[in-house]
Amino acid sequence: MTAPTPTPAPYAQPPQQQPMGGGYASPIPVRSTHLGHALASEWTKIRTVRSTIWTIGVMFVLVVGIGLLVSVQTTDDDFIGYPFTLPALFGLLLGQICIITLGVLVVSSEYGTGMIRTTFTASPQRWRVLAAKMLVFFALSFSALVVAIGLVGAATAAMHSGGGGSTSGADWARSVLGGALYVSLLGLLGVAVGSMLRHSAGAITAMLGVVLLPSIIGPIMGISASLQSISDKLIEYNAPNSISMLFSNAMSGDDTGNGMKQLALLAVVTAVAIAGAFALLSKRDV
Repeated sequence: MTAPTPTPAPYAQPPQQQPMGGGYASPIPVRSTHLGHALASEWTKIRTVRSTIWTIGVMFVLVVGIGLLVSVQTTDDDFIGYPFTLPALFGLLLGQICIITLGVLVVSSEYGTGMIRTTFTASPQRWRVLAAKMLVFFALSFSALVVAIGLVGAATAAMHSGGGGSTSGADWARSVLGGALYVSLLGLLGVAVGSMLRHSAGAITAMLGVVLLPSIIGPIMGISASLQSISDKLIEYNAPNSISMLFSNAMSGDDTGNGMKQLALLAVVTAVAIAGAFALLSKRDV
């Protein structure tokens, strides 16, 4: 009598093909990762968290809202010798705090929640993660600032088209692109400081000190004649005055400057801070 044929188990899986030489072969396709994957991941993070919506939204309201209010209250003669983008300066001096805060939170918030461990597990190349954070943040902040400043300038030019406001392309580029670049670099500096300190409150406090202390300490140091030269430099290169110079409205210091020296100095300081952030990132544990 013939023996019955055994019935296969209902959930039996076909044997996995073993690689030559032994070892485990994953049934999941494996692809090598690159910077593009990290950029996509960071873009998903930054556009889906509420901190981005609030900080960018408040910045936009401050720059555009205050700028339009100033434009309505001014006359055509007020813009003689000044670019039409000048009203955006008043909101930008406050809006820079929003960009700095977002820059710090881009990296420090993950350390605060512990999610940075998951991020580094998914992407062991830590430099790639930090580079992606910086690139995504800079692109977002610069674009938002250009739109906000440009919108105020266009609205002001329409309101006061009969005045003597500057329509020079150089003035527009310096105020719109230069102003957006300066504030974005401040935010990028915040990303680097947040990566080094790994603490949101501490990094934000440090960045507020960078922005506000020179403009406060500078005039105080001017009381002493021996410290006058240092006082003058602090007054000339502090953040509010530097931004104002890009809009042809220096608060103090070298009234003939156009803000390019201040912008170059900030770029150098930011580059040094970024180098320090990358160096510490590879040496410390999570």
